[in-house]
Amino acid sequence: MIREILLQLQDIRVHYGGVKALDGVSISLDEGEMVALMGPNGAGKSTILKSIFGLAELSSGKVLWHERPIRPVPHEIVARGISFVPQGRRVFRHLTVFENLEIGAFTVRDKKEVARRIAEVLETFPALKPKIKTRSGTLSGGQQQMLAIARGLMTDPKVLLLDEPSLGLAPKIVKEVFATIKRINERHKTAVLVVEHNVKSLFEIVSRAYVLDKGAVVAAGKPRELIASGIFERVLLGHVG
Repeated sequence: MIREILLQLQDIRVHYGGVKALDGVSISLDEGEMVALMGPNGAGKSTILKSIFGLAELSSGKVLWHERPIRPVPHEIVARGISFVPQGRRVFRHLTVFENLEIGAFTVRDKKEVARRIAEVLETFPALKPKIKTRSGTLSGGQQQMLAIARGLMTDPKVLLLDEPSLGLAPKIVKEVFATIKRINERHKTAVLVVEHNVKSLFEIVSRAYVLDKGAVVAAGKPRELIASGIFERVLLGHVG
C-alpha cells in the first residue's frame, strides 16, 4: 500500500544565538506512520518538533505539508491537523480532567462535537473516566501524561508530535503509555513523530527512526537495522565522524 507523505522537513537549520541547534535536517513522516527521533541530550530532537509547530524559528529550510511548503505558526499548524504534546506532563493543574479536555478542543465550536470527542478519547484512556471531575493536579504522573496526550487528540489530528512521553514515569506506566500510543495510531490512523530516550520500549512500536547527533541526522532506518549497526553506541560514545 502506497502511503501519502504528510509531513517533511527539508534542510532545516535552527540557531539559538550562535549555537546550531539543527544543521541541515531532512526527515519525513508518512500517513499513519510511527517514527522515532533518537539521540543524546542536545542532539536537536525536541527542536525538530518545535520547528514543525512554529516554536523554534527556522534560519533556513522548509516545512512541507502534503508536499507543499507551509509557514510554521502554532495556530495554523493546529488548524492543518498537527498536535504537539510537549515534555513534562503539562496539564492545567487547577482545572479538572474534563476542563483540560475542553481546552484541547478550542478550535471546535460545536458543543455536541466537543462532547463526542471527549467521549471518544475517554474510550482510548479509560483510566481517566472515573477522574473526569478531578483536578488534574491531583492525578498521578502517569495519569497526567495520559491526560496531556488525550488533550492533544481533541483536535482530531492527523499528526501527533510527542516529546519524551515516558519522562519521569515508572517502568510499568511507561509500558502503558507506549501501548496507548500504539492503540491511538492503529485506531485513529494518526501518524506519530515521537522523541524518546527509552529505545527498547519505543522500538517495539515504531516502523522507522532517525538518529541525531549535534543537530544533524547521522542514521535512519528500521529499528532492527539501526540496532544491528551499532550507531547508538557510537553516538553515545562520541565516535560519530
